[in-house]
Amino acid sequence: MDTATLLIVACGLLVGASLGLTGGGGSIFAVPLLLYGLSVPVGTAMGLSLATVGLTAGFGALLRLRHGEVEWPAGLIFAVAGMLTAPLGTTLGRHLPAALLLSTFALLMAYIGARMWRGRGAEDDAPPSRCVARGPGAFGPECYLRLGSGGAAAGLLSGLFGVGGGFIIVPVLLFVTGMSIHRAVATSLLVIFLISVSGVIAHMLHGQLFPMPLSLLFIGGGFAGMLLGSTLRSRVHGNTLQRLFAAAMWLVALWMLVRNLLLP
Repeated sequence: MDTATLLIVACGLLVGASLGLTGGGGSIFAVPLLLYGLSVPVGTAMGLSLATVGLTAGFGALLRLRHGEVEWPAGLIFAVAGMLTAPLGTTLGRHLPAALLLSTFALLMAYIGARMWRGRGAEDDAPPSRCVARGPGAFGPECYLRLGSGGAAAGLLSGLFGVGGGFIIVPVLLFVTGMSIHRAVATSLLVIFLISVSGVIAHMLHGQLFPMPLSLLFIGGGFAGMLLGSTLRSRVHGNTLQRLFAAAMWLVALWMLVRNLLLP
């Protein structure tokens, strides 16, 4: 295996591991790694990032189903709303300058990271979800509104920035439903997969092509990383995981701002 191949697989491994560990970090790392690590053009990087994160998240969601960690009702409502808005985000993204798009992405990551850092420490023994307070699967109108709004926002950002949307899905699930960080991560993987399907289809309808074998190697690395991240996740404390997620956002946001604003 040559150096270039190892680099592609290693980048995919990092994306998968962070996605398995945090439920959203993969989408944060995928675009910068493709752009700056593998020198993939912006348009291609957005589409390939979305495909890789989506497939890897789907693989991770299957792994979590065995442990009953996925909140299906909340996840499906969130995902359906996101699938409707992801194509709109894809269309908007193709009409914006690359530097503006990436800088906005970085600022959004910094903001969400700050919210995550200040957020409550969610543990596995947290009280039942506020959105199922009336009984299993019994949602009130307010929950439909909040989950639908959060899903629509995640879908729009997913299509716009070429990410799975996990960096907004996890915080919204935490703040809206009250589920623990580990259950939010597991549910996020299901949502990311479904929203990404919609976004990838929109990219393909716009004529997006996925370079081979780079795409297969990157996705393969992502699958291996998901297994690694899922294994490590069970050994990480909930508060630590939440703040690790936030710190990763800040570091990558700073890097992207420096590259786009100070190093044209």
